[in-house]
Amino acid sequence: MPSTRRTQLGLLLSASASLLPFAQAYARPAEAPPAAIEATTPATELEAVVVTAQRRSESLQDVPISITSVSGETLENSGFQAVTDLQYMVPGVQFDPKNGAAFQIRGVGSTSFDFSNEKSVSLVLDDVVMDAQRENGMTGLTDIQQVDVLMGPQGTLFGKNSTAGVIAITTAKPVLEDWSAKVGASYGERKDRNLNAIANIPLGDKVALRVTAFDQGQQGYGRYTVLDTHLGTFKEHGYRAKLLYRPIDDLEVIYTHDYQYHWDNTIRIGVSGAPANVAALQLAYGVTPGPKNPDSADSSMGMIKTSSSGDSLRVQYQVGKDTLTSITAYRETAYDNDTPADLVPTDKYAYIPYNSGRLDTSKVSQEFRWASPTGQVVEYVGGLFYNRLLAAQTQLQWATLGAPLVSPTGVKLTNFFALTGAIGADGNASLFKAQNTTTAAFGQVKFNIDPKASIAFSGRYTSDKNSQSQDFVTIDPLPITGVKATFTATTAKPYLSRGTVKGENFSYRIAGQYKLSDDAMLYATYSTGYKPGGVAFVGNKYAPFKDETVKSYEIGVKSELFGRRVRLNLDVFNSEFTNFQATILTNIPGSVLQQAVIGNAGGLRSRGVEGTLAWRASESVTINGAATYADAKFTDYVYNATTDYTGTTLTNAPKWSTFVSVNYDHDVGANLRMRANLDYAYRSKTWTVVGQPAYSEVPGYGLVNGRISLTPENSDIEFGLYGRNLLNTYYSTGYQQYGALGLLHYTARDAYRTVGVFAKYAF
Repeated sequence: MPSTRRTQLGLLLSASASLLPFAQAYARPAEAPPAAIEATTPATELEAVVVTAQRRSESLQDVPISITSVSGETLENSGFQAVTDLQYMVPGVQFDPKNGAAFQIRGVGSTSFDFSNEKSVSLVLDDVVMDAQRENGMTGLTDIQQVDVLMGPQGTLFGKNSTAGVIAITTAKPVLEDWSAKVGASYGERKDRNLNAIANIPLGDKVALRVTAFDQGQQGYGRYTVLDTHLGTFKEHGYRAKLLYRPIDDLEVIYTHDYQYHWDNTIRIGVSGAPANVAALQLAYGVTPGPKNPDSADSSMGMIKTSSSGDSLRVQYQVGKDTLTSITAYRETAYDNDTPADLVPTDKYAYIPYNSGRLDTSKVSQEFRWASPTGQVVEYVGGLFYNRLLAAQTQLQWATLGAPLVSPTGVKLTNFFALTGAIGADGNASLFKAQNTTTAAFGQVKFNIDPKASIAFSGRYTSDKNSQSQDFVTIDPLPITGVKATFTATTAKPYLSRGTVKGENFSYRIAGQYKLSDDAMLYATYSTGYKPGGVAFVGNKYAPFKDETVKSYEIGVKSELFGRRVRLNLDVFNSEFTNFQATILTNIPGSVLQQAVIGNAGGLRSRGVEGTLAWRASESVTINGAATYADAKFTDYVYNATTDYTGTTLTNAPKWSTFVSVNYDHDVGANLRMRANLDYAYRSKTWTVVGQPAYSEVPGYGLVNGRISLTPENSDIEFGLYGRNLLNTYYSTGYQQYGALGLLHYTARDAYRTVGVFAKYAF
């Protein structure tokens, strides 16, 4: 890290420490579904769920926001391995792996390779926003305390990049005066593996250290037939260290350092529509194109590498009855991609013989919060926020526009075209740089009118500055054995190499709630939010885009029934977006090629119904369930003079998504305890291209996962079996019409069944 950045981080850490603040946890969630009957006993009550959706610890049932909360134990029992797998556990959440990769909530989200684009769903890890392109905050799900998914706009308390919602991940924090450790291992089909270790180490009575590490991966089910190696393989590892210092009861300080690494060689695979020459070569190399084809005849292996690391200091200090909190953070990410999409060996026939790039980001952020205790006539929370994100990207990309390097008659056709814009005499690399700076002030005041009724007002003022530049560097031609390539530039020269967009916004929220009884609450909210405009470059052309704004209404009820054995939460919502920022295809000036960039699509509406239901059926059985119906459509999207997308569904947005799980925990025989979990996740059909073209439809599908284990009496060892996608349901994550190459699809990691064994030991 450059010394200037270290200096800035040091100043922020010093400021944070001097103001003494930290400590906050989202809490432990309970479980979730179906209904009914029977008198209750304390042993069969649902566990209370505490969240910090309003920047303070509160019961889930007292917060006027639609929230799905998943405990660390539930995550562990699910067998899922990555934060992106939350889309199968939380209805209404989707993850789009294409065009930059990002989450969607209630069908709404933006993905783009343009790193000036803000996310619609804010991923928050231990109160630090993961706003860098390609950073999901974590690759593994080891030692998680809780994940809370906040549905709908959350801009007043969480900031600009949460117009669709927030995914807040809380990791386990150190425990004073308690030495403990746990190790786990699993191994399954296609070399599926997961190794993890957790250690809590007290360092005196005022300091404790908690260290977590993991290593996981799986061999792909597809093959590079020319290279004779597996396709779709992934490898991940990482660690996290948290140091807790509590010198007095009123002060708590936590320093965290984390690192994660991800590698995969998943690429786009041919389905149909390839030219006859390509199809013949694919068959000759053992590849049969089709909707379930997992193989490629590429002669070079595509791969993606992502690494991220971060440091944060959280200080929480009790000032009388109020709490002062400070979170200081610095993060870095590095993303490398080398993704050919030739489908056949490049020395025979190539469309994109080279497509490679690297993205590096760094960010520094500081947040201060002052909060009153709950239960007063007037409750309040307020704060200040600063965030600066730097990004630098190098991209190299060439294409033959469908001309083979060697034609069937043996004639060399070697005319390459630049996809990335202006070039020099021989070739070019595009260099992009961006700096996004945000400052904000926010607050919320809640008036408890009487023991049953309350109303809250919150607001956030934000100032943004988004700057981006584009440069070109001449490089040597791409070497291809036996071929002297001719490179052709776009005819338009760069006329503007940099641009800046500034913006200001005030977002607000009004929330009223009324307690129908001790165990039921009715609420209604009106919220606004925004994403700032930014800078895009279309080839050589500067193309700024406008702010995106949203207005959202939500009415819901939260209840606990039958002696708190059943928890039922329901809500209806309607969100209306103006100048929605979407990925659009546009022509590169002076070229026959098109480029995917961020632009304003016009109006978008998402409305629907969602609910969660938890039932503690007995001391041994808990049933969880949730469902979301979300209708996300463009209300105004005139793409050009001949194309109108108004009325079409947003990409990757299922109307229906559901999740049901059954958990069993009981003694079997005289000296064994059995734990079992079975869950089912379903999502209806989606389209992966704007306008709902038939070729981009992903049919609806459901996944069944299971886990069963035994623990001997008075033992700390647990061993068992696990299975993902037990019904072997095949599915793709998306389709794309790729010019002359025809229709391609993105394969899914768990599109085939995986069964394995696992063991855990705690001491």
